[in-house]
Amino acid sequence: MKYNVLKSFLFILFFSPSLFSAEPKVKPGIDVLREHGFDILKGKRVGLITNPTGVTSDLQSSIDILFNAPDVKLVALYSPEHGIRGDLDAGKEINGYNDPRTGLPVYSLYGKTRRPTKDMLQNIDVLVYDIQDIGVRSYTFISTMGLAMEAAAENKIKFVVLDRPNPLTGDRVEGSMVDLKFKSFISAYQIPYVYGMTAGELAKMINGEDWLNGSGTCDLTVIPMKGWKRSMWWDETGLTWVPTSPHIPHSFTTLFCVLTGLLGELGTANQGVGYTLPFELVGAPWVDGFALARYLNNLNMPGVRFRQISYIPFYKDTTGIRYKGVQIHIIDRNKLNIEQVQIAILEALVHLFPENNIFDRAKPDRINSFDKAVGTDDIRRALQNGTSVEEILRRMDQLRAQFLIKREKYLLYE
Repeated sequence: MKYNVLKSFLFILFFSPSLFSAEPKVKPGIDVLREHGFDILKGKRVGLITNPTGVTSDLQSSIDILFNAPDVKLVALYSPEHGIRGDLDAGKEINGYNDPRTGLPVYSLYGKTRRPTKDMLQNIDVLVYDIQDIGVRSYTFISTMGLAMEAAAENKIKFVVLDRPNPLTGDRVEGSMVDLKFKSFISAYQIPYVYGMTAGELAKMINGEDWLNGSGTCDLTVIPMKGWKRSMWWDETGLTWVPTSPHIPHSFTTLFCVLTGLLGELGTANQGVGYTLPFELVGAPWVDGFALARYLNNLNMPGVRFRQISYIPFYKDTTGIRYKGVQIHIIDRNKLNIEQVQIAILEALVHLFPENNIFDRAKPDRINSFDKAVGTDDIRRALQNGTSVEEILRRMDQLRAQFLIKREKYLLYE
């Protein structure tokens, strides 16, 4: 009798759908559009800019949803970096082809051109953008969105953003601003490195601040999410994380990406890419991991601790080399000062290992990439000149203040 009761309890525990599939608290824009019967797309010829992250809350592809939507004619797909199905490495150019699943033409926005051409937009009434971003300025998807908005404005095509959560919350606004001298595809807009907006909110700002490079403004519609609050981290939305690129496998990786991503631009130390912990490590053959951990832990930065580690990456250009360094452990993400940790790691490497200076050892093209990702060369020069972390952060705060005022009128969520 007791055995049967236990057996029944275990069956309910492990096979009850309600225990495994709680209803997400947040509905992304594609879900809201579907709930409204695709009303704004009815009778329209639609082009879709998306990738594997463009999914409903129950993980159905936005491509398939729109392809099969009644009275909606999906006629073309547009591929950002990493490809429409997410099967290409970062930085690899993409050529046009036909999607094997739908037969639709796929136009590359990460090849010979990074914006839709007039020919690509023939027979398109509405251009739809549905891509999950990570809330970091140097991630190229928001640049793709802005260039597509320019093309839509020039060709008088309606532009629709299906909004999605910012995994770093909508409250975090941290890091360096962009000096226009360093404007590039990885720093396309005068926003902080961590900009605290959704793609829909940022699209409204790009439109409202005349950032479309002389194209005027586009006919923009944002389909907002339901249930999202600015304070939400990704795991609080109830949504399933789909990797946004090969080295962002988990939603929490987005936070580590901010902490060490700039280091990866230099190519003189490793940040875990090539190993099982992308962006969670800081290492090099010449690093003393114990000394680095001690130095960073003695700064008593809130919400984070550092632990010595030794590891051997097994792919990319670091294969087979033993690295020594630290693993970053986030203890309390709500207390974490993201930009403080980001700058402190760079400063620690410069200070502790001058004979292997991360900037002096970097090739000129990698220095250029670093400055473009940061959006300025001020921070690199400050670190090279021995400026304190506190002073660098103070300068960042002053430059960011004006953005916070501008940003306010474009926010869609509380």
